[in-house]
Parts: sequence; structure tokens; C-alpha cells
Amino acid sequence: MSKAPKTTPKADSEPEARNDAYGKVSERVAAAYAAAREKTGQAGETLEANPLAALLGGIAIGAIAGALIPRLAKEKDLLAPLGEKIGEAARAALDAGKSAGAGALEEAGLSSDQIRAQVSKLVEQALKAANEAGTAAIGAARESATR
Repeated sequence: MSKAPKTTPKADSEPEARNDAYGKVSERVAAAYAAAREKTGQAGETLEANPLAALLGGIAIGAIAGALIPRLAKEKDLLAPLGEKIGEAARAALDAGKSAGAGALEEAGLSSDQIRAQVSKLVEQALKAANEAGTAAIGAARESATR
């Protein structure tokens, strides 16, 4: 009599268990990949919609990182001249922007006094509208309370 090898249920189920585990892991990896692609697409759309906010956010993150990471003496020695050049360039750009803006306002026939008057008038009208809206809301609330 020859003995046939015995197969146990455990031995038969081990490859199935491995295949099931592999399938579950594959599904999760695919789902994570799809979610990452979706989030990346959304981030790209957000950047396209509001690039200035992205720029300001990047500058803020850089400033925070720069404040938290300690500077080395060698770093100070190497970067000090560059920082001075960047500061001078920023001041020059600010001055150029101010003069260009002032020139554009002057060409449009607007003086700083006229602009201040317009802003003051706008604020006054906004406050008046808010006051009227508040008064109307209080009146409506009183009227509905007496019904």
C-alpha cells in the first residue's frame, strides 16, 4: 500500500490567505494612489486659481522654517552680502512701485486728498447701510415677536 500525502485544510488555505492579503494590499495601494493623484490635481487647480495665495503661503512657510532652523556662523558670513543685495533690490522695487502708482494716480487726475475723500465717503456709506440694515432687522424681529 502506498500512502498518499495528506493534505490538511491549513496547508490548502495558506496560499489562499496569501492571495487574499495580496489582493487587499493591492486594492489599498491603488486607492491610496488614486487619492494622491486626486489631491495633487486639486492642489494644482487651487494654485492656478489663486497663485498669489500660494506664493504668500510659500513665503510664510519659508520664513517659519528659517526662524526655527538655527543659523551657523559660516552661513552668516556667506549669506550676509547676499541678504544686503536682496534688501537693497527690494527697497528699490518698493520705491519704483510707489512712484509708478503715484504717477498713474496723477495721470488719472487723482490726488491723495481726493482718494482719501473717496475712501472716507465709501466707509461712511457702508456704515450707514449697515446701520439701516440693523435697524430694519431689529424692527422685523420686534414685529414678528408681537404676532
